[in-house]
Amino acid sequence: MTSTTPAHGPYDVWAPTASRLRLRLGADAGARTLDMARGDDDWWSPVEDVPADAADVDYGFLVDDSDEPRPDPRSRRQPDGVHALSRSYDPSTFPWTDQAWTGRQLAGAVVYELHVGTFTPEGTLDAALGRLDHLRSIGVDLVELLPVNAFDGTHNWGYDGVGWFAVDETYGGPEAYQRFVDGCHAAGLGVVQDVVYNHLGPGGNYLPVFGPYLGTGANTWGDTVNLDGAGSEEVRRYILDNVRMWFVDHHVDALRLDAVHALADSSAVHLLEEMATEVAALSAHLGRPLTLIAESDLNDTRMVTPREGGGHGLDAQWSDDYHHAVHVALTGETSGYYADFAPLTALAKVCEKGFFHDGTFSSFRKADHGRPVDTDHMPTWRLVVCSSNHDQVGNRAAGDRISERLDDDQLVCAALLTLAGPFTPMLFQGEEWAASAPFQFFTSHTDPALGRATAEGRTREFAEMGWDPALVPDPQDPETFRRSTLDWDELGSGRHAVVLEAYRALARLRRERPELTDPSFASVEATADEATGVFTLRRTPTGGRAALGNPAGSLLVVNTSDAEALVEVGAVGAGGVLFEGPAGVELTGTTLRVPPHVGALVDLA
Repeated sequence: MTSTTPAHGPYDVWAPTASRLRLRLGADAGARTLDMARGDDDWWSPVEDVPADAADVDYGFLVDDSDEPRPDPRSRRQPDGVHALSRSYDPSTFPWTDQAWTGRQLAGAVVYELHVGTFTPEGTLDAALGRLDHLRSIGVDLVELLPVNAFDGTHNWGYDGVGWFAVDETYGGPEAYQRFVDGCHAAGLGVVQDVVYNHLGPGGNYLPVFGPYLGTGANTWGDTVNLDGAGSEEVRRYILDNVRMWFVDHHVDALRLDAVHALADSSAVHLLEEMATEVAALSAHLGRPLTLIAESDLNDTRMVTPREGGGHGLDAQWSDDYHHAVHVALTGETSGYYADFAPLTALAKVCEKGFFHDGTFSSFRKADHGRPVDTDHMPTWRLVVCSSNHDQVGNRAAGDRISERLDDDQLVCAALLTLAGPFTPMLFQGEEWAASAPFQFFTSHTDPALGRATAEGRTREFAEMGWDPALVPDPQDPETFRRSTLDWDELGSGRHAVVLEAYRALARLRRERPELTDPSFASVEATADEATGVFTLRRTPTGGRAALGNPAGSLLVVNTSDAEALVEVGAVGAGGVLFEGPAGVELTGTTLRVPPHVGALVDLA
């Protein structure tokens, strides 16, 4: 139903390429078929009056002379899957209880990325609600859901959605989504929704039947979306109305925009800038912060530079360089795009400068890449970083986590670097207890040929990268999906309990120590000793130190080597060792003895 565009009725549809259009109402023998008329704007409307307030109406559109009804491009529900009829849903009927919610800003926050289908054994939004106390215990402020829009099949890792306005029924549908957001707000947690506007999934995409939604080019994942060609004004409006839907109808606090570098847009005003403008106006109207976070591979902070400064005006962007530098420092893996991050000094540069590739040569891309960050003016929180995420795990051949290669102390070092580092930390589901479940690429395409092609293409892709094809699980095998489901019974035992306690301790420190959330690059000073494998990061609060009650800050120390290290930390504050890895450290005077693979945080005088 088209409830986001007031100028059009609930059964109106934009279909400029259609020569004839009919509305099918009902799914049983009593279904009615109504003729539709084209308006001057290429929107079609039923020629007969249809009750606009009817609930749970199944409907679809017969395009041209086809007798096969197609779902509404703006469908709010697809109860029988993306190939079946749409069902009406009025989001305004939900009984919200979050009237006192004033939002969550990204600055100073911790983000937690989860996939609804594998986060709990039930795989639903209602089941995820039952885990909010756990998220609060590790300091989470914003819960980021991987894409939930309707997809082909019974399960999908998130990025093959085709019903952008519908919440997939396997997760509970739109009302369950509203319950989830309402429950998060009651628990003091904001919600980030991951959205994909750069491509559509390969199964169940009927948008081209109605109009020129797709562009003439292609990206890694399929056909591009038409943002600057004929008919693009309505396609852009389609996306912008979807953005508005999440904020207005579902009360979310932020959107994570997938792979914005794949948005092909030569318009005078880029879609992202137009989006930022509209969201800023909406935020002012609603009276709460609304945040736009870009996943960008460009290493270009013009993405988050305010519009008055010549940028797109988004609020934050991912920094994969931070992940790569941490990953290499702890695992020693230097294949593919990890090669440039082999020296420990790469981690120091990323901490102080934001990006490693800031105009430097990328051996993986075989070209210079990135632009420098204006560290004098841009706050550090605009970069969202992690030691694991759905991409860096799910895009590995076997979907294996770093917990399979690192010991407990190394895993705690990853947490320390992420949560006590200068940027906005993001955690990936289960990392906080060294979950044993992988996060593998899984699909359930209903077209057998598409399923085979997906599996064969993935095996071929990894074989070309030098991976053993035998390691690549079949994405269509239901066991691939089931293996990726978190086991919540692990939390209280063994290494899982050890790592979880470290995350909880770090969460407490983030709330207690102002330097750990200081947004200035001037608060950061990093060193990397290639000979000893010791990395240090000094965090010094830059403003109002006396008022903050912590004039000197803290020193983060990580020993990445296999040998013990002695580190001179300087004058130590009354807090002494604020945090240490499971193997422990020993502070004698100003000298810190750090066993192999261990990290610590020291109070400075």
